[in-house]
Amino acid sequence: MKNSWAVRNATDEVLDLSAQLGVKNIVVYGGPGLNAQIGSADLPNDYRNTFDDYVAIRKRIESYGLNLVACEGGFIANPRYHDLVFGGPKRDAIIDGLSSEITDMGRAGIPIFGYHWMPASVWRSEAVKIRAGADATAWDSNSTHQTAIQDISIADHYDVSIENMWSCLEYWIKAITPVAEAAGIRLGIHPDDPPVPELAGIPRLLGSFEAFKRLVAIVDSPSNAIEFCQGTFSEMEGEDLYKMIEYFSTRQKVLYVHFRNVSGTVPTFNEEFINTGYVNMKRAMEIYHSAGYTGVFMDDHCPLVNHDDEFPGNWGGYRSRVFAQGYIQAMIEAVTGERLE
Repeated sequence: MKNSWAVRNATDEVLDLSAQLGVKNIVVYGGPGLNAQIGSADLPNDYRNTFDDYVAIRKRIESYGLNLVACEGGFIANPRYHDLVFGGPKRDAIIDGLSSEITDMGRAGIPIFGYHWMPASVWRSEAVKIRAGADATAWDSNSTHQTAIQDISIADHYDVSIENMWSCLEYWIKAITPVAEAAGIRLGIHPDDPPVPELAGIPRLLGSFEAFKRLVAIVDSPSNAIEFCQGTFSEMEGEDLYKMIEYFSTRQKVLYVHFRNVSGTVPTFNEEFINTGYVNMKRAMEIYHSAGYTGVFMDDHCPLVNHDDEFPGNWGGYRSRVFAQGYIQAMIEAVTGERLE
């Protein structure tokens, strides 16, 4: 098992610090629907990342002695992709375009693409203060101040029934999995955050243990897997996080782990520091290890500490993420005996 740092902008400072901290692996926010994160901020929104773009970012990261282990994107929230998620007339053309780009990612030596299936995006309610006044995002199902983290626009003509959305997800998985297999790239879907049945009148499909069992059964393939956000899985009401870790890890369905903690489950929770919250992080790490998981653990949704600059468009400040990195490395060593060189 290894540690990884999630980076939104692979600047010299971030990559230098990653190497100095002993980080070996990098997850870059980018890919379909997040094009400028891979290429240039000056590119138009509909720019399609090329094979050369992916090779360039991989080689840049490798020049610091680091490995690019995954790209993580969120193209489904972009209205340009809603024909895919709801079954509109451009669905097959969208699949063709994404298939071409995913093929280029694999050819460029990027082994994993993590994405989500939340057309209504991620939501939160009012932020809260946690340890010593640090700021943390939160969710309250009864709050009147719920909001998506990005603008959402879903056309009225779509069939937004849960039955149709599952049908469209199955159509996509059956179409894209052979493409991923041929390209040597594994694909994984992030759970719905928060894992509630519906938001803005749009069903949420992937908010339970049974839903993810259904997902991985659509096509039995290593390329149909899970971007295992432990924080979101631990938000699921009535579920046993440790059983889910064991179940999916032993079946090699966990591509990489967002190793974070929260205060509790739906209907009310808030983000926590990695060493607070209700999840026993050592127990979780021990289960990954005993189940044979060999992938990476990355920081995610770190609270914002005083006088820290928040990464643009991302949860958690720079220094808070450094704290999480140290905790992850120490936890891996404590459980596995593996030491960083």
